[in-house]
Amino acid sequence: MDTEKTRTASGPLRVGDGKLTRRLLIGIVLFATLFVLVAPLAAIFHQAFRHGTAAYLASFADPDTRYAIGLTIFTALVVVPINIAFGIAAAWAIAKFRFPGRGLLLALVELPFSISPIIAGVAYLFVYGGQGLLGPFLEAHDIRIMFAVPAIILASLFVTAPFVARELIPLMLAQGSEEEEAAVTLGAGGWRILRLVTLPNVRFALLYGAALCNARVMGEFGAVSVVSGNIRGQTNTLPLQIELLYQDNNAVAAFAVATILAGVALFTLIAKAVIERLDANAVRRAGGAGH
Repeated sequence: MDTEKTRTASGPLRVGDGKLTRRLLIGIVLFATLFVLVAPLAAIFHQAFRHGTAAYLASFADPDTRYAIGLTIFTALVVVPINIAFGIAAAWAIAKFRFPGRGLLLALVELPFSISPIIAGVAYLFVYGGQGLLGPFLEAHDIRIMFAVPAIILASLFVTAPFVARELIPLMLAQGSEEEEAAVTLGAGGWRILRLVTLPNVRFALLYGAALCNARVMGEFGAVSVVSGNIRGQTNTLPLQIELLYQDNNAVAAFAVATILAGVALFTLIAKAVIERLDANAVRRAGGAGH
């Protein structure tokens, strides 16, 4: 009877309003999170420190491992700024302008999400490889791209191209172009509008997109494994070095190096939480100022 009164007063019960259903759903989510996400992450750190801190630190004394760390950082330092610039340009063009082929451009921006990274690596081989479209020309001019650092950078650029743009485009579309148009009427130029109007409005989405891009660059395996050649001490990034260490039955070193990528992932999650909180606070302050 009480249930019927409650339904009459507040409408029909929604899915999840019942205590049993709500507890069951929460339990399923927590169980899946524990065994699918938390347990593997905890296993990485457990295996890495299983023989003590000294063994963990000794794992990074290998010159090939140090080179892989340096190459991974170098790749991120090159790729992330380029994709930030590309993401801003693509988002601004798609969100602020109407032109023929706008939908096609949006589809092309998101294309890397639809293609397997390994397929992307093979495609680069068909273009820049020795038997590829540009292979004879590159070989004749002694330009080496495949199985070298440039190939790693190209593959990483392709795989991570959508991350910044995908964070910016929905936000720019929601914000509209009224502020930019007002700035134009006041005589502001394009670069000034971008710097003083557009970027401040999307700064938190830009930071989050950059953090995601960085994490993906450092953790990319499929495309890089195809184009790099897996040459120890020359073209091995951290994911490839982890695979080689594990194949060499050096599990402690493999898990130790893996903690770096796990740490990057954890840092990205923390950065996401901080950025979302800052964004929420900024929206709250803007709303209060508006009243």
